[in-house]
Amino acid sequence: MHIARYGPTDGRRVLLLHGGGVAGWMWEPLRAHLGDEHRILIPDLPGHGRSADEPYVSHAQTTAALAGLLEDEARPAMVVGFSLGAQLAVHLASAHPRLVDHAVIVSAQAVPMRATRPTLALLGATAGLARREWFARLQARQLFVPDELVAEYVQTSAGISRETLLRTVEENLRFTPPPRWRAFPGAASILVGAEEKGLMKRSAAALHRDLPHSALEVVDGCGHGIPLQRPSWLAAHLGPALDAHPDPR
Repeated sequence: MHIARYGPTDGRRVLLLHGGGVAGWMWEPLRAHLGDEHRILIPDLPGHGRSADEPYVSHAQTTAALAGLLEDEARPAMVVGFSLGAQLAVHLASAHPRLVDHAVIVSAQAVPMRATRPTLALLGATAGLARREWFARLQARQLFVPDELVAEYVQTSAGISRETLLRTVEENLRFTPPPRWRAFPGAASILVGAEEKGLMKRSAAALHRDLPHSALEVVDGCGHGIPLQRPSWLAAHLGPALDAHPDPR
């Protein structure tokens, strides 16, 4: 799994986990607002971007690889995940709480969708569309990808295999929070866009209900794309938690 690393080696660890169908580049607008004093880790998840030659197998396998990354960093991290990445952040915080001191869960589906088989069958039949530039550009608009990153999205979309597409969507649709999420001792922030579908809002409420000490916020003016729609707001939202854990020098 390809990992991009930014900032000083002794900086506060921040792991950014992208959504399905995109790659680590989606965090560039946020990274520009976070400054350069933190140790920012941005993987391209299996099957995506520069990790496209490694098929996505499961949330469990990907979580194990991410835990290994944080073990190597030798310090707990703030983990920020969006959509698919948010589900992974929940998994990681639940299974490895000593590696995660703050989980920021952005737009995670946590209520399983019913009748997933027809959805997956339709997706399998139309998977080839993702390789067509005109379709990818339409999708980029739906996902709030800014103009300067559309070329990255088109390239990433063309590189995702049918196998990875089906596995990530299946894992996403059937996701439920692990039982150990209820016992996560660290700080947690759960974000959902005010303009997202009802399923996403119910999911955010369910995650908060399972972890009552978490903070739940509905973000005005946003759909399913908070990190790309309002990166400056998200950076400001993360700021107090980052400042509360000064980098050891």
